[in-house]
Amino acid sequence: MNDSAVSGRLAHQVTDYKPRSGGWTLDVRRHNDPTHLNPELRPLVMVPGYAMNAFILGFHPTGRSMVEYLVDRGFEVWTANLRGQGDSERLWGSEDYGFRELAQGDLPAVRDLVLAETMTDRGELDLVGCSLGASVVYAYLALHPDTHDTGSVVAIGGPLRWDDVHPAIRMVFGSKTVASLLPTRGTRQLARMALPFVQKLPGLASIYMNVHQIELDQVDELVKTVDDPNRYLNRQIALWLNETDLVVDGTNITDAMGAITTPVLCLLANRDGIVPPAAALSIRDAIGTREVDVMRVGDDEQWYAHADLFISERAESTVFAPMANWLVEHSSGSDQEPSAH
Repeated sequence: MNDSAVSGRLAHQVTDYKPRSGGWTLDVRRHNDPTHLNPELRPLVMVPGYAMNAFILGFHPTGRSMVEYLVDRGFEVWTANLRGQGDSERLWGSEDYGFRELAQGDLPAVRDLVLAETMTDRGELDLVGCSLGASVVYAYLALHPDTHDTGSVVAIGGPLRWDDVHPAIRMVFGSKTVASLLPTRGTRQLARMALPFVQKLPGLASIYMNVHQIELDQVDELVKTVDDPNRYLNRQIALWLNETDLVVDGTNITDAMGAITTPVLCLLANRDGIVPPAAALSIRDAIGTREVDVMRVGDDEQWYAHADLFISERAESTVFAPMANWLVEHSSGSDQEPSAH
């Protein structure tokens, strides 16, 4: 591991860890500020989504990033790049991996690391799943119903059941064969080439972002969050979309969530085309807990799509602050008031 300081709007300490899982070295980082750390708050583990890595959680083109904001609010934040994400590296493990490896291998390895190394006073953690990262979190909970290490869950634009699918997504993932043929190399370069066209023709990216509220000039920085997709995982996503429910290791994750009583915050964008609101809201009817709070961001005038939840100009006030307030309120060992910083 390595301690370093992040330069930027908010300097905080970053410690790098390299836990191993299934023949892979994972890229896990602890972010904290000793002058703000509240040891009574549970550590946060943030899991990025499909073909992305944790860079987007620590970057914002015009203001504080999600990680920076949460650290300033007193949280110890862990960003977890699972296999195939960020600087995670394959040692001898297979390149064919999917939900089973992510939920049964990688996330438990991260959990064990965080609980062993946390500087907080807590023996539990909170999970923040972003997009497909939320689906991995759901699978982890469903496959480990007897563990008591998760205090609460925040799902940011994350699907459980595909009760609604955008036509463009259906076209790409409507067939396992087609999904497995998607390009799996050079995705970052393709994104760099596409961004200038998106700025000129904003409708091209409307299912993913509202370009009118995102500063897109920092192309080289924005594309750092893009990773190559995995062909094996693509086939699993296609099967999931066509069957509606996610099945991992023979377990229907939707059905298994009925045994989970962990409080959940379902945070979604009002015009998300990647994960439509119905798909994100499917957790409400499936999970056993009665405590599922919904935070819908955006309206007809200032609408939000998928990426806006992380890097829109107003993300700090519309997403980061209310999410932090909810987490503080549900961190049972904390006496801290849920006021914005």
